[in-house]
Amino acid sequence: MDPVTTPFPASHVPTLPERPRRAGARITITLASLAMIGPFTIDTVFPAFTRIGEEFASDEVALQQLVSAYLAAFAVMSIFHGPLSDALGRKKVMIGGLIIYLIGMFGCVLAPSLGSLILLRVLQGMSAGAATIVSRVVIRDMFSGSEAQRLMAQVMMIFSVAPAIAPILGGWLLLLGDWRWVFAGVGVYGLVVLALTVRLPETLPPEERTPLQVRSLLGSLVHVGRSPVMLRIAAASAFGFAAQFLFIAAASIYVVRLLGLGEQDFWVLFVPLIIGMMSGAWVVGRAADLMDRARLITIGFAGTVLAAGLNIVLVSLAPEFTGAITWSLLLAVIGPMVIAFTVALVFAPIQLEVLDLFPHERGAAASLGTFFALVLNALLAGAIAPMVATSLLSLALTSLAFAVLGGAFWAWHLHALRSRA
Repeated sequence: MDPVTTPFPASHVPTLPERPRRAGARITITLASLAMIGPFTIDTVFPAFTRIGEEFASDEVALQQLVSAYLAAFAVMSIFHGPLSDALGRKKVMIGGLIIYLIGMFGCVLAPSLGSLILLRVLQGMSAGAATIVSRVVIRDMFSGSEAQRLMAQVMMIFSVAPAIAPILGGWLLLLGDWRWVFAGVGVYGLVVLALTVRLPETLPPEERTPLQVRSLLGSLVHVGRSPVMLRIAAASAFGFAAQFLFIAAASIYVVRLLGLGEQDFWVLFVPLIIGMMSGAWVVGRAADLMDRARLITIGFAGTVLAAGLNIVLVSLAPEFTGAITWSLLLAVIGPMVIAFTVALVFAPIQLEVLDLFPHERGAAASLGTFFALVLNALLAGAIAPMVATSLLSLALTSLAFAVLGGAFWAWHLHALRSRA
């Protein structure tokens, strides 16, 4: 029987003290706030790109490194955050990571050059994963089955607000002064998240932890990374999410150059994205007791391919943009909104698929499962997005390619399961 679809015996699930049956509002909000660290760190800075570029005499490609450097560092360190939480406990790793993250964020306020700003973004990326990755493991530590899927969906619904709010907040912060206000504002948010995290319970008891040894930590990563099932699911998740993340990574080019809008107009792209993501997450929560995860993921991937195809049609029909809110602008944002909806159908269930593969090494599984997506996201932000963002059509075609790749890996995974049955 396959580990992805077979329920684990109770003895394989960590024995937690006073394990709740339902997630309370405080736990849900705290976990969602931890998950929102990433979008706030990336998207809030987009409206400030123009001013940063003017101060440091930098072009679009150089400014994109503020995103790709963060994502690359996040990806590299994401390999270690999960195993460290398996050894030290979830809470210590999250709090330690947040403290280092805040040092990097407030350091950006004092950055004298683009190079130093990029280095501080690397520090943020190295530490932010301790909060975002480990918070997903906490969900599975505390809950199982449909309740875990519901909580993951609720967290995603709140998390979905971040990509829309972040650039709008960034634009508002620019009204206070120069681009440094943006980093100071995100730093204040980080302080609030740190205060909430301190109040979280520890979800991994000492008796369930792995030894804090380099050999043990690397061994768990090798064990998880050698699983063909893990590799197929992680690749499917990474490519599927890239179909949506492409528009986020290219947001500064998409909104300002391709749509002809201004610093305060990022909501035009991000509000439709949030509507799509929240709607999809709501459906995932409602479907928790109605269908198994594999079927929901299959529906999500099929829908993403169709939505990406629809987006190609819509942008092909759109006339020239004038920088105003017009019918052509509506055609340009409907496609990304529908893609966000279908990707949301995949995101929460496929995260649980990854975590359930290795019940005793959930941290390592979460780390490697996230690593593939982060490497791809870093390439999107630093190289692929600037290269393909020459037109709305080229972005739409690239999104479709990622959707097809994600669906193909998931179809391969399902075929392998049927072959073993």
